[in-house]
Amino acid sequence: MSATIGLDIGGTKIAGGLVSPTGTILARGRRVTPAHDPDRIAVEVADLVRELSDGADVSGVGVACAGFIDATGSTVLFAPNLAWRDEPLKRRLQATIDLPVIIDNDANAAAWGEFRFGAARDVDDMVLITVGTGIGGGVVTGGHLLRGAYGIAAELGHMRVVPDGIRCGCGNRGCWEMYASGNALVREARELVRSGTPHAARLSELCAADPDKLSGHDITSAAAQGDPAAVELLADLGRWIGEGAASVTAILDPELIVLGGGVADAGALLLDPAQAAFRRQLTGRGHRPEARFAVASLGNDAGIIGAAALVAEAVG
Repeated sequence: MSATIGLDIGGTKIAGGLVSPTGTILARGRRVTPAHDPDRIAVEVADLVRELSDGADVSGVGVACAGFIDATGSTVLFAPNLAWRDEPLKRRLQATIDLPVIIDNDANAAAWGEFRFGAARDVDDMVLITVGTGIGGGVVTGGHLLRGAYGIAAELGHMRVVPDGIRCGCGNRGCWEMYASGNALVREARELVRSGTPHAARLSELCAADPDKLSGHDITSAAAQGDPAAVELLADLGRWIGEGAASVTAILDPELIVLGGGVADAGALLLDPAQAAFRRQLTGRGHRPEARFAVASLGNDAGIIGAAALVAEAVG
């Protein structure tokens, strides 16, 4: 079987890989995203595809991008970090690439990567929750990606969990990602440092008493070293993740919940409180099978591998 190319187009970079039929990345490439120039994005993508295709038997190109993709998989309806509004991305790329092209949401592609080759490869029903700057989501049910009537299902981060809560970048208030994300973790840690409490002494030391310099990596590192404030912050984040996951489970009933994204690197410091909160909030707890939790295994490659797998399956 021939290889396929998976591309992950983000606001700052285009990451790509030549992927084998078994999900192994055989070659990698990267370009800077010209975020405000759709024509130039297509040129950079075509150049990266040529680089990755050199000397290889390639049957198609799968493209993952952050945004709303229409139900036909042809148009990016909206992308928050790129100049794409009703962008006919599939047509634009196929005009420059002499290969079949499919496009999908980046979280969908990541979920498919974990489903086919990662932490969820042994189940038919799973939810991927990527905890990074915000929350991304992908759902596989009965072995199929859940896309919805208009192609934009599984925007889990924008599930409303606090009426009239913190304003989200989407314009609404109280979205899940405002409480269960890397941004939320850093926001709470910075507020703790600003309070001047001795409890935040280690965090204050890590940012030289300038809260604006405190990063998520600082917090997870401090927690791994046993700092009580950092451990509590991660536990609070885990609680929000677990409670939201219980609400998602009430609707979708997955067998497995996969946690991905940079914050998931905290491991048990995040996973244990997330599972505990999930069990407390799960509808019918004690009288139903309970979804398992797992940490994503493909890391930042999930979108590339998933996009490549989607196009491999589309072209047969």
